[in-house]
Amino acid sequence: MNKIKRKLNIFKKRNIDKKIDNFFSWVKGAELVELKSCNIAEDPVRPELDVIFRRSYGRKIFGVKYNKEICAIMCFGFTDEVPKTVKELDLMTRDAYLKSAQRDQNIGKIAIAYTVWSKKRGGGKLIVKEVFKMIKKSNHLNRLITLSPLTEMARKFHLNNGAKELQVNEETQNFEYKI
Repeated sequence: MNKIKRKLNIFKKRNIDKKIDNFFSWVKGAELVELKSCNIAEDPVRPELDVIFRRSYGRKIFGVKYNKEICAIMCFGFTDEVPKTVKELDLMTRDAYLKSAQRDQNIGKIAIAYTVWSKKRGGGKLIVKEVFKMIKKSNHLNRLITLSPLTEMARKFHLNNGAKELQVNEETQNFEYKI
């Protein structure tokens, strides 16, 4: 009986290890890419913001790509201050964009992530990690801050991924990832 139990435990362990390996195997081959567009209807945070908004005045869309498939998306604006609303984000990114002509085209010092979503399990955490690496390599960005909705889900996501709460605003909350 003990022999059967041992074999069963070994079999279970192998299966669990295989499932974990299969689950995270896509993460190893994923890469961060800048996107020209995204399906805004998939955005659970800010679907009202069109692609023109997401790509103008230095704002960008990034995705984590694996096997020609986009697994997670994060949209950014680059500013010199921390916005409390999407309207402030719009004004601050425009201002930073106009100032960039005098700074070798480096737009803003702060990357503001204003929306993130995942199409594949683990994608949200992975894109935060990849964006963090990209910003760390940048020669002009010194902060990564979110402009998140006032939801417990957003709060838990950012705190679980290593961010610190910066401030809670009337319509949003800001979290900061230390660079």
